[in-house]
Amino acid sequence: MASTDPLDLIREYLETSAEVTLRTADHCGKAVLQAVALIADAYRAGGKLLLCGNGGSAAECQHLAAELMSALNSARPRPPLGAIALTTDTSFLTANSNDFGFEHVFERQVEAHGRAGDALLAITTSGNSANVLRALERARVQDLRTVLLTGETGGLAARLADTVVRVPCADTQHIQEAHVAIGHVLCALVESALFPSLAE
Repeated sequence: MASTDPLDLIREYLETSAEVTLRTADHCGKAVLQAVALIADAYRAGGKLLLCGNGGSAAECQHLAAELMSALNSARPRPPLGAIALTTDTSFLTANSNDFGFEHVFERQVEAHGRAGDALLAITTSGNSANVLRALERARVQDLRTVLLTGETGGLAARLADTVVRVPCADTQHIQEAHVAIGHVLCALVESALFPSLAE
């Protein structure tokens, strides 16, 4: 019988989260390096990063955009890196959803803000969010390079992205926790690639 002791439940949850993160380290290293190279190349070419996702993934988009625009570590300042979370303009999100449908909210912004050579980071734990799929399709039309953070199946989105980072888990909350860790690693390695002195 499973324990009902709250301390046991806390330990069980955190141990499971840690196990997912360790499996992610074993399975996703090469894909993360590919994502770093893709994003760093976009910045070197004078481009920017667009980010999209829903719910917790929307929050992670805003988190990563903030780290890139500011700095991952305030003790290691560097020039800002252009990043736009397509999840923050509530007037646009509500107007466009009301008039044209929620599935178009990211696609429309990629169409407006995306330029050839930019990059799009799409986050969806299922890989099947309709608005993320449309954003990836629009990015391809406009010659943006794309990175997908997702769960173990990758869903329909996996076939649309240039680089796919699949967390080896089917539990949404643990996938999201691994995405936070991956996001920090991405930021750190992009910073090091673009500003080598930070790695010293």
